[in-house]
Amino acid sequence: MVSFKQFSEIDLRVGIIVSVEELEGARKPLYKLKVDLGDMGFRNIAAGIKDRYSKEELLGKAIVVVANLDPKPVGSFVSEGMLLAAEDDHAVSIITVDRGLKPGSIVR
Repeated sequence: MVSFKQFSEIDLRVGIIVSVEELEGARKPLYKLKVDLGDMGFRNIAAGIKDRYSKEELLGKAIVVVANLDPKPVGSFVSEGMLLAAEDDHAVSIITVDRGLKPGSIVR
């Protein structure tokens, strides 16, 4: 269990995917996403969804991003956040925003 205080320390933001590239040399199929977080700037995020989504499906999507994770090296690339997704035995679905919120909007 995590406390409410611990959970409230996670900074969830709306991000818009502005570019999608294949991340070469990774152990599993990854994309390198460039995500616009508004006033927080752009973040590069490694996402293990290459085998589930095409580049075209992702480009322009409004997603939910954990914006305050420590940067993590992924090969020669540094991931600066994490997108949220749900999965079951059959599918993976990224968590999207459906109301046209501005990049960087706080998710509560």
